Amino acid sequence: MSEVHVTSHPLIQHKLTIIRDKETGTKAFRELVDEVATLMAYEITRDMELEETEVETPIQKTKAKSLAGKKVGVVPILRAGLGMADGILKLIPAAKVGHVGLYRDHETLEPVEYFVKLPSDVEERLFIVVDPMLATGGSAIMAIDSLKKTRCEK
Repeated sequence: MSEVHVTSHPLIQHKLTIIRDKETGTKAFRELVDEVATLMAYEITRDMELEETEVETPIQKTKAKSLAGKKVGVVPILRAGLGMADGILKLIPAAKVGHVGLYRDHETLEPVEYFVKLPSDVEERLFIVVDPMLATGGSAIMAIDSLKKTRCEK
């Protein structure tokens, strides 16, 4: 199931404003993209499945929640999406990373796929596709279609 998450979190909105400012330098831009990706990862993982598990604390055994369900994969759309991957991996360090490469055909203005490399266990993963560039959504749709196609072939 494909979902699009739109967030209006004040911190994200604030950081996006700084990113868009022509006076923002390269170093600050990269750091802000990383921070926005981390905040977005926090927002989009809000409804991840949990299960109750037993852990032994220094005092006693207790029940606590841990992630359940599918493992996570992060798929940046090359190249712009690469700047967002590390921000997500800060929160989900065990996630595997795949890549989808797309470019826009200058005549048709349609996205063209030139590269797809995904983890070998795609059926076991919930993928987060990241790309900071969104105009028509054509690239995001094509990247998601590539994931779906790959899952069907394996």
